[in-house]
Amino acid sequence: MSKAFTKETDTEVEDDEDDAPSPLPAGTKNYITPRGFQAMRDELRQLRRVERPKVVEVVSWAAGNGDRSENGDYLYGKKRLREIDRRIRFLLKRLEIAEVVDPAQQKNHDQVFFGATVTYADEQDNERTVRIVGVDEADLERGEVSWIAPIARALLKAQEGDVVELRTPAGPQNIEVVRIAYEDK
Repeated sequence: MSKAFTKETDTEVEDDEDDAPSPLPAGTKNYITPRGFQAMRDELRQLRRVERPKVVEVVSWAAGNGDRSENGDYLYGKKRLREIDRRIRFLLKRLEIAEVVDPAQQKNHDQVFFGATVTYADEQDNERTVRIVGVDEADLERGEVSWIAPIARALLKAQEGDVVELRTPAGPQNIEVVRIAYEDK
C-alpha cells in the first residue's frame, strides 16, 4: 500500500523496526575506541539538549497555527522529531552495549589488533592505509574500517612483512602488511 494512504501511527510502527542496532556477528562484542565512544556521547548530548528542544518548540508553535493537516512546519517538525527520537534510541542502545578498547593500551605493537593503523600493499604494489575501529565509527573516507570488515579480518593478528589473503568479489588477493602503528588519530 502507498504511504500516502497510511496513517501517521502506521508509519511510526514501521519506523520502530529501524531502532535495532545493526547486527554484529553472533557472540561478538561491540568494540569501540574511546574517541568513537565520546563522539557517540557528544552526538546524543547534542540531540537531547539542542536539536530536540528546538524542534519541539517549532512543532508547538506550528500546532498553535490551526489546521495541522496542511501545516508544513507541523508535519515536517513531527517527522523530524521521530527521526531524532529514533537516533537517540539507537545511540542509547549502542552506548549501552559498547566495550571501549583503547588502542594506546595495546602492548603487542608487532601484530595487528583492534585500533591498529595498518599500511598494506596489494599485488600491484599499491599501498593503502586503514585504521581498524568499531562498527559504529567506521568511515571509509577517513580510512577507518570496521573490525568485522573483510580487510580487517584478513589483517588481524598479522605482523609486518606477512602476506595474507583477502577475499574480494573478484576472487582472493594477496596483500602484504607494510607497517603497523597504534597512535590515536
